[in-house]
Amino acid sequence: MGINELRKRKGIGENKQLIDAYIQFEKLLTQLRKRKLPDEVVQSINTNIDLIDPDPGTEEDLRKQLRKTQSDILRLIEKELKLVPKNHYRNVWLALGIAAFGVPLGVVFGASLGNMGYLAIGIPFGLSIGLAIGTGLDKKAADEGRQLDVEINF
Repeated sequence: MGINELRKRKGIGENKQLIDAYIQFEKLLTQLRKRKLPDEVVQSINTNIDLIDPDPGTEEDLRKQLRKTQSDILRLIEKELKLVPKNHYRNVWLALGIAAFGVPLGVVFGASLGNMGYLAIGIPFGLSIGLAIGTGLDKKAADEGRQLDVEINF
């Protein structure tokens, strides 16, 4: 069983964001076609692809529909197969590093120095910690062959 082709809409040549969304989605599908996927996962991916209506109201609606379907497919393959796109963990841990490490460090700096204006000092530290952890996890995923050769930009 193979992954279905994405139906293209006629006349999308003017909208750069929509073209980029189509290209990115096609790259993801191409990478998934190169892998041996279980039939249940392929069936779920095909169901998601078939839900994309190439002729919805506006081009913005189609772009949103493409992004949502792409996110659903990425969530599915991450959960079921542990496959992730390039820089997935880096992007996730960047935000987690700021929230989990940076802000608490900033609070410690602010409280110890008696001025909560120093709260922002912890954010770059958290960002660095998050990037380091995420990059390490991305490298580990690449070494284990769990990384798709496509980077997802929203």
